Amino acid sequence: MTFTTPKLAQHLNRRQILRGAGTALLSGSAIAALSNLPATAFAHEGELNEDTAQDIAILNVALTLEHEAVAAYQLGAESGLLDEAVLKTALLFQDHHKEHRDALVSTIDTLGGRATQAYELNDYAAAMGADQLATAADVLELAAKLEYGAANAYLGALPQFGSSDLAMVAARLAADETMHWTALSQALGKPLPADALSFGA
Repeated sequence: MTFTTPKLAQHLNRRQILRGAGTALLSGSAIAALSNLPATAFAHEGELNEDTAQDIAILNVALTLEHEAVAAYQLGAESGLLDEAVLKTALLFQDHHKEHRDALVSTIDTLGGRATQAYELNDYAAAMGADQLATAADVLELAAKLEYGAANAYLGALPQFGSSDLAMVAARLAADETMHWTALSQALGKPLPADALSFGA
């Protein structure tokens, strides 16, 4: 089964989308992006009931995390600190996050919602302290931190799904983030976790 936007959209209904996963997915910047907006801010006026609007708001939290990841890799790519091989891998990971982003936008659109937009790159640079990135290791540390948080966020959402199809999508998203984190950690020369079940705790 390939991960495609149509496959994700095919299994939508308002009771199945990241139900109850809002808390698991919240990061500091996601809260900053969404805390002042009611759920209905993401609905096209008059078209959605409160439950559906809330589902869309939760999806928008996930989308906010994907926007952050795309921006982080862009900042790394533009930093001039990465050698050719590392840059190639960073751009591959960014492409993965763009696919995640596009799938979430398609899902929100299918529900009749309004997807939250990305901020300007300069805003992400300020929030992530990009001016403090001095070495390739600094860039990789930032990316690894975001990937680790994203993996745990999606794992935290898994038990909330009533649909096995949507749970599979979340699991595959978590697998992508875990794969990214593992590659970045190895590039940094860090050891693999000594204990099993090191994610999602």
